[in-house]
Amino acid sequence: MAIATVNPTTGETLKTFEELGPEEIERRVDTAAEAARRYRTTSFAERARLLGAAADLLEEDQQDIARTMTLEMGKPLAAARAEAAKCVKAMRWYAKHAEGLLADEHPAEADVKDSGAVSARVRYRPLGVVLAVMPWNFPLWQVIRFAAPALMAGNVGLLKHASNVPQTALYLEDLFRRAGYPPGCFQTLLVRSSAVEAVLRDHRVAAATLTGSEPAGRAVAAVAGDEVKKTVLELGGSDPFLVLPSADVDRAVRVAVTARVQNNGQSCIAAKRFIVHTDIHDVFTERFTALMDSLTVGDPMEESTDIGPLATEQGRDDLAALVDDALRHGATAMCGGRRPTEPEALTKGWFYPPTVLTGVTPGMRIHHEEAFGPVATVYRARNLDDALRIANDSPFGLSSNVWTRDEEEQERCVRDLEAGGVYFNGMTASHPAFPFGGVKRSGYGRELSGHGIREFCNATTVWHGA
Repeated sequence: MAIATVNPTTGETLKTFEELGPEEIERRVDTAAEAARRYRTTSFAERARLLGAAADLLEEDQQDIARTMTLEMGKPLAAARAEAAKCVKAMRWYAKHAEGLLADEHPAEADVKDSGAVSARVRYRPLGVVLAVMPWNFPLWQVIRFAAPALMAGNVGLLKHASNVPQTALYLEDLFRRAGYPPGCFQTLLVRSSAVEAVLRDHRVAAATLTGSEPAGRAVAAVAGDEVKKTVLELGGSDPFLVLPSADVDRAVRVAVTARVQNNGQSCIAAKRFIVHTDIHDVFTERFTALMDSLTVGDPMEESTDIGPLATEQGRDDLAALVDDALRHGATAMCGGRRPTEPEALTKGWFYPPTVLTGVTPGMRIHHEEAFGPVATVYRARNLDDALRIANDSPFGLSSNVWTRDEEEQERCVRDLEAGGVYFNGMTASHPAFPFGGVKRSGYGRELSGHGIREFCNATTVWHGA
């Protein structure tokens, strides 16, 4: 894939970029290593000042960077503005809380004495240069949720962003430069995926974080494992959305639509599989389908648009193939289910309509594969046991949504759902105060919160004898 901005609304290539050569990659890695040696000695107050300055600049740039994101990957402009605002919030949160999250930990006095020490503590120290391999779907947020805690912990970053969002990637490097960070603290590498292995194997790179597809995660994890380097992986998701009889069905329907089509349906934590108790299945499905079918598909630069194009032509084709496979094997499209043939504007870009499928069975690809676009599957569950069985019948385990007012059902779901999060009577949304990540093939490790900032720290035992 070329490193280029291709407008997914029209399919037009707007700007191409030269890939960095080996000499420039070497220079940037060396600059990062030197920056890591110096930056690790800065105080939390200085790091907070720098991150706060970057947050202020991003807030000023919100409209411009939102338009860039929409131009490069097609999210509705309002969603792009909200993404920028969310990044500002997270940056300020880490600037405020990082020092406390990484404060020395002091074991119980009895345990210190039992160890023979006069005193002992645990200190969190930065690892150094962290390579971040990031996706296009949230081109600003995915990077900031790594960069903010990593920089506050005293690490430095090398960003290998997705090849279809180069302008956003370059903006991020420039943002931290303008904020006053020392040279080398945050650099963008405009390289193809094939260049990642050599960078990760470089002895000056301490660790890596990746958000993306399962194959990409496997590749990075294999190299990092061979080099014995720490990784955090946030991979795919096919999140279940359980609706049980005590739910507020009308509210559940409204949130279900938002949860499915956020970011044009291209979100790892978007609800994708709607598992509804048989007592309310028909009414939920009818209302859900009607609301999905009423959404406006069109130019993401228009404020009235609900769903823009998918980010890439391949992504649109892959999604269409999943739906076609399900329909061939007996599923029913309650709405959508085919590429648009009119108006002409929708045929030029990589659009796909909101689609609701029923009658999905385990023999269909979409039952086990992630649908990365505005396609929902609705299942009928006999009872809670059946709903949990369907929910866990997936290789993924990122997050989950459950609609019930019954406390016993809630406790059962917390115990039995195979996921990194359980959200009751609302949709999954990442927040800097809460750990984010999954289980099974959704990856390992955590981003955000204290868990996330400590992922790329060396937990060092400091022990003093008499």
